[in-house]
Amino acid sequence: MPFQDKTLTCVDCGQPFVFTAGEQEFYAQKGFQNAPKRCKACKATKRSSGPGAGPDGGGNREMFEVVCSSCGQKTTVPFKPTADRPVYCRTCFQSRRASGLRP
Repeated sequence: MPFQDKTLTCVDCGQPFVFTAGEQEFYAQKGFQNAPKRCKACKATKRSSGPGAGPDGGGNREMFEVVCSSCGQKTTVPFKPTADRPVYCRTCFQSRRASGLRP
C-alpha cells in the first residue's frame, strides 16, 4: 500500500502539520512504530532545550558538592547523592571501574 500524506496535530503547539508520504516511508524503513508527535518547529525547540543543550554540549545541569568516599577530596557530581550509596570523585570512580570493582 503506498503511503499518503497525513495531517497530524502537534502535542506542544496544537497546530496541524503534514506527515508526508516520504517521511512515512522513511519511518517504515527504520522500523519506527509511532508517528511524530511534534511539528518541525516544536521538535527543534525541544531538541535545543533538552539534555546536552548549550554551547558546550553539557547543558545547564545542576551539580552537587560531595566528599569522595574513597579519597576524601571535595568534588561535584551531576546527581543528588543518597546517604546509602558511596560517591566518588572522577579519578577514584575511573580507577574503580578500570579495576573491575563496582563503582
